[in-house]
Amino acid sequence: MPLHFNTRVIDEFRTNAGRLGGPFEGWVLLLLTTTGARSGKEHTTPLGFVEDGDRLLVTGSAGGSDRHPDWYRNLLVNPTVTVELGTETWQATAVAATGTERDELFARVVAAAPGYADYQKATDRIIPVVALYRVPEDTYTPPDRLDALADELVAIHDWLRRELAALSDGLGDPTAPGLTVELRRHCLTFCSAMAVHHGGEDAGLFPYLARTHPEKADAFERLRAEHTTVARVLDELGTALARLDEVPPAVLRAEFDRLRAELETHFAYEEEQVIPLLRGSA
Repeated sequence: MPLHFNTRVIDEFRTNAGRLGGPFEGWVLLLLTTTGARSGKEHTTPLGFVEDGDRLLVTGSAGGSDRHPDWYRNLLVNPTVTVELGTETWQATAVAATGTERDELFARVVAAAPGYADYQKATDRIIPVVALYRVPEDTYTPPDRLDALADELVAIHDWLRRELAALSDGLGDPTAPGLTVELRRHCLTFCSAMAVHHGGEDAGLFPYLARTHPEKADAFERLRAEHTTVARVLDELGTALARLDEVPPAVLRAEFDRLRAELETHFAYEEEQVIPLLRGSA
């Protein structure tokens, strides 16, 4: 949609608690605010969506154009977004689906809103599907949300594991033409997602669980220490990627393998210690 048209829709949405008239009368849209990949400025876009359990699905259809929308490229770099729906506003983690999962989610979107199939027919571009996972709003998470939070934690870990696999595939031949940009893009996406995920746990989830389960103090101390280690390894991998022309492939692979080993150990321990507490089975 043209910028001026988007502005009118956004103003109407916020003035009327999400209710729209004109060509969108009767539609239920959300507003998605992303952070510019290059500018760092916030950008808000009205989007249709499909509910899928506790998450929302949005598609980068762009009316069937041959170019991904800006908001999609933004969230690949900065996956923390803001969602406005009706009178509610919350932060979410935006996870772009890939491979067969993307195909399955796109089929769900088309089943709910068949017009998206026409957009896909209009372009050779694979229209992306993005899942929006609501981020807990405060440190004191109400008990009746903890089970859903466990599902969200596993979903985020699974996405991060897939991103690790994508990075690993990219490192198969770090000297391939054009690979530098893709490796850096994947690394930026992954590093940003890890910083948001670990920052949210350190500031909210872990302090809450430490208060309700003081017997697990050692476990949370270890998890926070692992966050520090992972952040350091991510920085070192980022430095190596920034000097890709100078760093031997074997050195880059060693840095990545170290990161993957740290994260696989960390995810396994966190799920072993935290998931039972969230599900109330500890």
